[in-house]
Amino acid sequence: MDIRSLKLYLHLCDSLHFAKTAEQSHVSPSTLSRALQRLEEELGSKLFERDNRSVTITHAGIEFKRFAEQTLSEWTQLRNRIDPSQQFLRGNLNLYCSVTAAYSHLPALLDRFRREHPHVDINLNTGDPANAVNQIQKNRADIAIIALPDAFPASLHFTPIDKVPISVIAPTMPCQVQQWVNQAKIDWGKLPYIVPDHGPGRKRIDLWFKQMGIKPNIYAQVSGQEAIVSMVALGCGVGISPEAVIHNSPVRERIQILSSPIPIPPFELGCCCKEKRTNDPIISAFLEII
Repeated sequence: MDIRSLKLYLHLCDSLHFAKTAEQSHVSPSTLSRALQRLEEELGSKLFERDNRSVTITHAGIEFKRFAEQTLSEWTQLRNRIDPSQQFLRGNLNLYCSVTAAYSHLPALLDRFRREHPHVDINLNTGDPANAVNQIQKNRADIAIIALPDAFPASLHFTPIDKVPISVIAPTMPCQVQQWVNQAKIDWGKLPYIVPDHGPGRKRIDLWFKQMGIKPNIYAQVSGQEAIVSMVALGCGVGISPEAVIHNSPVRERIQILSSPIPIPPFELGCCCKEKRTNDPIISAFLEII
């Protein structure tokens, strides 16, 4: 059992796809299969069930996953403690955030981090911020930039960065929606809405609907705040979106901000990681620069 095999195993636990893990880990499929076979032989248990169409993790595999995660974390900490020649932090930091956060907040953080720790390699994945907590929980990212959800898992750590205002947005292009929102008194229950399909953004807009006392006309449910802004700009409906997304959008000139009849609480933006990993040298160093 070696560190490299444990890393391959954990990647396979997340992907549940042999070809994808082999490709992203830069090994051949046969090398990956041999590594898994050796682990199963040493443990005396089957870690995965697989057929031609699917891969599923066994109960033994779930138990071994916890062991592998803890072993890799302790190995990283030990190597950093006992290597007297290591004058600088070295290793990898896997980050996850939305496309907008990669423009609006991440550059300043990375500028400071890179100045202090130039030998740490940064791996950045972007996607729907509503999936950020899941990315951390499944070890697909070390740190994620998230909007703090109302129900935040006790197993995770949150370091605040900023408060992001939220606005109601509508199209400026000539269309039916533009005519409705330009009336002296807006009929909010009549408007078509573009909403997130899940996550903190969806909960925030559902609360707004409830407080407004309207049964919303949902035109579309989309993944990602950037998609909301784009669909609003096309005249499809009205949305509620963070101002950071609006201001960084390439279609911002086609968006107008409406005055909400009731206040909308801002998102609290911050960096999230597993609580038990806050003492990992690289993660701790990144949190310190915030």
